[in-house]
Amino acid sequence: MTTGGEVRLTRDGHVGTITIDRPDKLNAMTVAMDREMNALVYEVNNDDAIRCLVLTGTGGRAFSAGSDLTDLDEYGTNWQYRNRTSRHEDYALGVWRIRKPIVAAIDGYCIGGGLEMACASDIRLASPNSSFAAGEIKWGWHGGSGATQHLTRAVGPGHASLLLLTGDRIDAEEALRIGLVQQLHPAEQVRERAHELATTIASRSPIATQSVKNLVRVAQSGHVETGLAYENDMFSYLMMTEDAAEGQRAFSEKRDPIFKGR
Repeated sequence: MTTGGEVRLTRDGHVGTITIDRPDKLNAMTVAMDREMNALVYEVNNDDAIRCLVLTGTGGRAFSAGSDLTDLDEYGTNWQYRNRTSRHEDYALGVWRIRKPIVAAIDGYCIGGGLEMACASDIRLASPNSSFAAGEIKWGWHGGSGATQHLTRAVGPGHASLLLLTGDRIDAEEALRIGLVQQLHPAEQVRERAHELATTIASRSPIATQSVKNLVRVAQSGHVETGLAYENDMFSYLMMTEDAAEGQRAFSEKRDPIFKGR
């Protein structure tokens, strides 16, 4: 099943794939695509059959080059632009609001808002010909949808500042070295590897994987004592679920568990 226009959602078992499909413009995002992305966010969050997501772009030249600068006037006035999130017109923050784990499959340019979408994902796989930049500083601004916040949490303040203050582009090997991406795969394999990884994650209990995603975010922004208490509360809750009982039975019976998200 496929839904969407230039931002499409497909399903394969418990894995959903959101594909940005505007290759002639390096998958740059328009306001219309913004709305499409945000509509899919709510669809994914409310579809229990989707347990993990792959986020990718088409064309082999770009994951996404970020916002289409020729389309920014469509957001309206500065004040309307500032309040775009309440109209569901911020694609990177839309990705951040997805509850399910996300594997970004990056092949080519990952720039500006494209980098923000990648950083809003949980795991990033890339091809060797990929490159990364937060180039907005060169034009007089910085990203407004997580560039300074998510990138800093992903690679640390020094590496983030180097990217954010210069706007310079780094290659895939450097992105791997600083922890921006977790794995490199040949271009012809990166989406397949991302789907395989998403399939593995989707085979786990969806209650547990979504709890892990949330707790990793807590670990990045909260006090460790608060995080530990929250982790223990969620652990105690998870141990009372049907999935945990199934996991214990499967362990005793030496078989793979069949999780139902209950």
